[in-house]
Amino acid sequence: MAGEKSFQSLNKPCVLLIVIAGVERFVFKGVASNLVIYLIDVMNMSSSSAARTVNSWCGFTSMLPLLVAPLVDSYWNRYSTILASSFLYLVGLLALTSTALNKSNSSSSSSSSSLFWSLYLISLGQGGYNPSLQAFGADQIDKEDELPTKADTDKSPEKKSMFFKWWYFGICSGSLIGVSIMPNIQDTVGWGLGFAMPTMAMAVSIVMFSCGSRFYSYSHDRSNDVRSLEKVVQAIKCSVSKFVHSKTEEKKPGLVDLELEEKPLCLKGENETVCLVDERSNNSNHLVKIVKVVVSLLPIWTTLLMFAVIFQQPATFFIKQGMAMKRNVGDSYKIPPATLQSAITISIILLMPFYDTIFIPLTKLILRNENGITTMQRIAIGMFLSVIAMIFAATVEMKRLQTSTESELETLSIFWLLPQYILLGISDIFTVVGMQEFFYSAVPEGMKTMGIALYTSVFGVGSFLSALLVYLVEHFSSSEGGKGNWFSDDMREARLDKYYWLLAVTSALSLVIFVLLCTLQKAKS
Repeated sequence: MAGEKSFQSLNKPCVLLIVIAGVERFVFKGVASNLVIYLIDVMNMSSSSAARTVNSWCGFTSMLPLLVAPLVDSYWNRYSTILASSFLYLVGLLALTSTALNKSNSSSSSSSSSLFWSLYLISLGQGGYNPSLQAFGADQIDKEDELPTKADTDKSPEKKSMFFKWWYFGICSGSLIGVSIMPNIQDTVGWGLGFAMPTMAMAVSIVMFSCGSRFYSYSHDRSNDVRSLEKVVQAIKCSVSKFVHSKTEEKKPGLVDLELEEKPLCLKGENETVCLVDERSNNSNHLVKIVKVVVSLLPIWTTLLMFAVIFQQPATFFIKQGMAMKRNVGDSYKIPPATLQSAITISIILLMPFYDTIFIPLTKLILRNENGITTMQRIAIGMFLSVIAMIFAATVEMKRLQTSTESELETLSIFWLLPQYILLGISDIFTVVGMQEFFYSAVPEGMKTMGIALYTSVFGVGSFLSALLVYLVEHFSSSEGGKGNWFSDDMREARLDKYYWLLAVTSALSLVIFVLLCTLQKAKS
């Protein structure tokens, strides 16, 4: 009842945008969750090529908002960006559906080209759509309902906190429906309908968003944006200018003095006078500040990349692993391996409340600490659980290889994979939420967007790193005859267990380095 009342207290635009965000997650997960099987079965790619393609696409999709967000904040408006991005998103989905429907009537090269164009159109659309939609949703909270920020410690931002909780619930619900329903339709009915349903859902969401236009609040205070992208560019120009002028001063001091006398030091603006010297100094200092913050966070950021690599496995090799296991339920139905990804989302939805109500009070009692565990301890626990998940995945794969025979490949039940999915879901609660909190709080007040950008870039770069790792492992594990490849299409010869052990060991090393860095950081502070 309390949750229902809190949801009802949100205004109409907020509720509508939360629903639209859930629909978008259904669309994206409906395409991405089973894409590796489409690439293998329909596009005739090898397992390693399909995994690299999915990893590269996910990396590009994750990194693109970092480029688009500054442009939206500095030059564009969010409403128009959402409409334009959703149109690109829809065009990409239509092209993907068309590729699936016309696969039998077109050549292999033209189908591959159409597929990649459609996937990257979806990425371009999502790059502007997701960050703009969430920020636009937060803008809908009435000004009079907004409570002070963290600076006012005697009050809590209940309204915004409630919005972001329901937002998270909305995208988790959409993801759950996407990974539960769409792989079943794609595997049993066909890929044409399997991609057409997300396309129709996206079209409906655009209509829903347009219908809410008269309810939205369009007041976006640009005084706080200060054209951040423009200021960074200006700072670079000022730094170069200072360097050039310093060289000129050494050679022609008299000429510089004359120029300073003839040219005014200040420019008159519309509302106020801005001193050129102060502005250049502030811009240069702002750029230096950004560089210093990024450099100081880079060691911690680097140690988190292996966690992001592990999180690429459920959508790639976990699915391939599941394809070689018993999937029968009854006489005729076979579980699509991609649907097991729903176990991650279900774990997050069910266990997240227990984190605040049981785990934190328990740690307070054990550690005798008012705050329970720190943010860095929270991240470390999640990293440790991800290592355990990979150890379990490697053990299950070794057992599958031992029990499979020449005549029968599918000897082990697919439900043996559930623990590794659930462990990754629990690690998500610890590490992903902890990463958001750490990067957001580690940067100064005027650089909060940079903090969130650093968090999202971990998963973008992690996706590219995963693709590179697959390429290197395939290159070094294959003999001249093509045998010995860990990612062999023949699951009797594939050694995914060795790859999982490699990920477990490298992730464990990352965890050790992460703990050492945190210890050094604590000692310095």
